[in-house]
Amino acid sequence: METNHINYDVEKSSKRIDDILNASNTDFEELEEIPSRDKLTFTNGFYIKVGALFVDIRDSSDLTDEHKRPTLAKLYRSYISEVVAVINSFEDCKEINIVGDCVSAIFNARYKSQLQAMFSCSAKINSLIKILNYKLKKKNIQTISIGIGLAYGRALMVKAGYSGSSINDVVWMGDVVNEASNLCNKANKGSNQCILVDGDVQCNLTDDDKKLLSYNYNEQCYEGNIINCAMEEWYNENCK
Repeated sequence: METNHINYDVEKSSKRIDDILNASNTDFEELEEIPSRDKLTFTNGFYIKVGALFVDIRDSSDLTDEHKRPTLAKLYRSYISEVVAVINSFEDCKEINIVGDCVSAIFNARYKSQLQAMFSCSAKINSLIKILNYKLKKKNIQTISIGIGLAYGRALMVKAGYSGSSINDVVWMGDVVNEASNLCNKANKGSNQCILVDGDVQCNLTDDDKKLLSYNYNEQCYEGNIINCAMEEWYNENCK
């Protein structure tokens, strides 16, 4: 990451801390949809009900034992590039973050149709991995498996970073983000299926999509191995 080097000043640091801690709680508004990033300052924030989606590679540490760094770079680049491409194709997705091999996304969730879109996104990602693994195998690169977690709830959107510099980012706080991350971490491990969905997402899906999920009593959530039919057809025609 490029930085604008600024000498550290303890007096200015103390003032920045006071400015943040003394900010009024009334600066944290309730909104129905995710606002533009430019509405955020270092002292305000927005509460919004959102959908959160997390995707992560299973046993990614094992990949370093199997391949040299240039090969790993190709694997991770292709995985992250196309997972982001799938997520970015959904208009309701307003935030995408990449940390290591974990890709997370925040969706507007004012309407049931928007949570339905997030669920459809998870199916497309699952089908994408099947296509990616076919291509990895052809190049003698180890295939991957992933876990996907979906959750719905109230989150706080804030701007965090170093005021007065270009070093800042949007941070999402709340149980919904933690739950999606937790479900992602448990997905596709042991007997769990690759997509884990919390009850708040499941109850907002169509009746047909609810039938694609079963209840996981151990994790107290819903699970499935959902795919995108059009991508599955493409795979069957082109990945032979």
